[in-house]
Amino acid sequence: MGQGNINLLAVLVSAIVMQLIGMFWYSKSAFGKSWMQLMGFNEKKINKAKKKGMGKLYIISFISSLVLAYILALFIKTSGVRTGGGGATVGFLVWLGFIATVSLGSILWEGKPAKLYFINISYYLVSLLIIGTLLAVWI
Repeated sequence: MGQGNINLLAVLVSAIVMQLIGMFWYSKSAFGKSWMQLMGFNEKKINKAKKKGMGKLYIISFISSLVLAYILALFIKTSGVRTGGGGATVGFLVWLGFIATVSLGSILWEGKPAKLYFINISYYLVSLLIIGTLLAVWI
């Protein structure tokens, strides 16, 4: 299950789309205020992190999105899906089988609030549905 004929431009665009969704999702106009509060962050901590330099964190996050998009493209390609709906279905199944289940440990073992879990996993749900659709019609 190598690269096959995976469209790397589609993977790159999908990773960018995922980052844009995250920028909105965790902004103050969406779920950012609640997320910050649930994480125990305040403006002072955020400003301190910004001064320290968050560029490295954004780069690592983008690389993570590239890997996720590439693996999702492999799943879609291997499954033979070529429609937007089929891509969204594969994205949903990846979300349900891997993201939602593994992330549940943050509630069960780390003592994180359920609301934080739902903010985070819903970001991945939306992202995987959108990039699954995009990849299926573009790879």
